[in-house]
Amino acid sequence: MLAARARRGKIAGMTTLSLIGFDADDTLWQNEAFFRLTQQRFETLLADFAEPDHLHERLLAAERRNIGAYGFGVKGFVLSMIETAIEVTEGRVPAAVIAELVAAGREMLAHPIELLPHARAAVERAAEAHRVVLITKGDLLDQERKLAQSGLGDLFHGVEIVSDKTPEVYARLFARHGVAPERAMMIGNSLKSDVLPVLATGGFGVHVPHTLTWALERADPPQGHARFFALPDLAGLSALLAQISP
Repeated sequence: MLAARARRGKIAGMTTLSLIGFDADDTLWQNEAFFRLTQQRFETLLADFAEPDHLHERLLAAERRNIGAYGFGVKGFVLSMIETAIEVTEGRVPAAVIAELVAAGREMLAHPIELLPHARAAVERAAEAHRVVLITKGDLLDQERKLAQSGLGDLFHGVEIVSDKTPEVYARLFARHGVAPERAMMIGNSLKSDVLPVLATGGFGVHVPHTLTWALERADPPQGHARFFALPDLAGLSALLAQISP
């Protein structure tokens, strides 16, 4: 069911959509699950020094503190784990633990891509009548690797790998593609990064939740916003596009 102001048939305020943006991680393929598994490994390695809840809080604080310097992605995550390990052990963390954390990061960077249900079909159908662009943030090399392994690369008319997702970034991106924000839509699992900033530009935001959401990506959904929609999964995207942009 569409979680928005929908009527039978077409949606009020119909428009012609020109650009459909898709988030990548946890929208088209699995991502957060691998971070959770590595974090569990991190907590096991440091079990003699701190309780899991305390480690979780310290690691999250380090990630929040380091985003501006390291950006989003595996490399920043690994550096934050190492920094947290040094802090909680007061500099006594064994070199073997640091080596294991580095190895865990390498494993994450080499992990095979696992597409989420309906991902390929959703992009294929959107591309039939719209310009589709992958819009993702994170490490450039890692995101390029994942896109190449996903087998979805040829479906996109453009790929944008950005350092962060803000209204200003989206506005510049839409302008670069020659599209007014009012004729653009962004689809993703993060309300904070994929939906709210696009709504702020005047575009459409579609939330497709994932079962796992990183704490720094959580936000409350907008209330009563005519351009906000929520879908349980990507299977319902075609019907939504038909309602908005007949």
